[in-house]
Amino acid sequence: MSASASSPPLSAIVTRLRAAGCVFAEDEARLLISAASTPADLAAMVDRRAAGLPLEHVVGWAEFCGLRIAVDPGVFVPRRRSEFLVRQAADLAHGAASPPDQALSPASQATAGFPGQAPARRVSASRPGRAGPPVVIVDLCCGSGALGAALTAALGRAELHAADVDPAAARCARRNLAAFGGRVYEGDLYRPLPPTLRGRVDILLANVPYVPTDAVRTLPPEARLHEARLALDGGPDGLDVLRRVAAAAPLWLAPGGHLLVETSERQALRAAQVFTLDGLAARVVSSADLNATVVIGTRPARPACRGG
Repeated sequence: MSASASSPPLSAIVTRLRAAGCVFAEDEARLLISAASTPADLAAMVDRRAAGLPLEHVVGWAEFCGLRIAVDPGVFVPRRRSEFLVRQAADLAHGAASPPDQALSPASQATAGFPGQAPARRVSASRPGRAGPPVVIVDLCCGSGALGAALTAALGRAELHAADVDPAAARCARRNLAAFGGRVYEGDLYRPLPPTLRGRVDILLANVPYVPTDAVRTLPPEARLHEARLALDGGPDGLDVLRRVAAAAPLWLAPGGHLLVETSERQALRAAQVFTLDGLAARVVSSADLNATVVIGTRPARPACRGG
C-alpha cells in the first residue's frame, strides 16, 4: 500500500494489535500494511485482526513450504508444523529412507526429536527407482490443499487428487491446486474419489482432525471460533477420523505406498497400533523444532507369506 496521510502510523497499529493480544504485533502490522490496497482497507483489516480473526483469514493467504496458499474465511489455516509431514512425504517419494534415529517402531513409547530438514528439492516425481508415470498423491481432509500443493511443488510433477467434506474447503483447494493440475472432490474421505485410484496411490496425505472433543474448548479462539469444527474435532480420543482413514487405506494404496498422518506426540503410539491392525507397517517420526509428530503407514509391497 502506498503511504498516505490518512493511514495510521505503524506504531499506532502495533499498539492496537498488542492490546488485542497479538504476540507478533509488529510483524503483523507490517504485513497488514503491505497487504492493504487503501487506507480504508487497512483500517478494516486491523479491525478484523484486533477482533480475533486469524491473520491468514484477514490477509487471505498463508505461507506454507515457501508457497502462498489462499485461505478463505472459515477454512483451516495450514500450520507450520505440517511442513514436517510434507518433507517426510517428499523423502518417501524420492525413495530416501529416514536415518535410524528419526524412525521408531510402534512399540516405542517416545518419539525422536531432530532438527528441521531443508525444503525438499524440485525433482521429477516419477516413482522412485524407475522411470514411469508420475507419483500419485491423494490429499484427504485437504482443507486449503496446502499439503498436496507443497508436495507437488517439491516433486516437480505428480498426479494430484484432493478431497474434503467441507464445501468451503473444497472451493478453496480448487483455487490452490489448479496451478498443479490437481483435481479436488467434495465429500467424506475416500467416498468422492474416482474408483480408478484404488490400488494406485503412492502417497496418501491425511491431515485429519485429531483434537479430542473435550479439548476443543481449550484451543485458542482463533481456531475454536474461526475454523470449522469438523476440521478440529477428532472424536473422544482424537483418533476417530484417523481410524476410518487407516481402515480403508490398504484398498487405495499401491503396493509399497505410504499413508502419512499428523498426530500429537501422546497419540502417536495408539495411532501406530491402529495402522498395524489395519495391515500397514507403521513407524513414528517427529521434529522437536516444529513440535510435529507424523505416523507413517506403508502397505507391504508383497503379501505376507503364510505358514504351512
